[in-house]
Amino acid sequence: MLRTNNRRIIFSAFVNSAEEIKKTEIKSQFAQPQPDLLQPLRQWLDSLEIQNPKLAKFIAKLIPAQCPFERDIMLFGRKIAHIPPMCKLNPLYDQFVGLRFRALCYLVDQCGEDIQSYC
Repeated sequence: MLRTNNRRIIFSAFVNSAEEIKKTEIKSQFAQPQPDLLQPLRQWLDSLEIQNPKLAKFIAKLIPAQCPFERDIMLFGRKIAHIPPMCKLNPLYDQFVGLRFRALCYLVDQCGEDIQSYC
């Protein structure tokens, strides 16, 4: 707190001092970027092309349309708890969803199949 002209100036806790700024700059200089170990697998899944109807059907059946872990826990006809979808915790979730989408698109566009049984 400073006093000037009989007025008090209160510095906010959100303002960093020069020493704190120097400490964070030094830490950031020595911080190593973490390598993404799953990046090659992500790239491989994203680049996978579906060109076989059997493979497309297998992928569409293997990867579920919605999270199988999401549940409502019922007791005597009343909902007592809800288990949220956990699939987003999977680090490859977006790649699997994209792969399933490409498989379904292949079945519709190239094979002319009805995909309602996979939904």
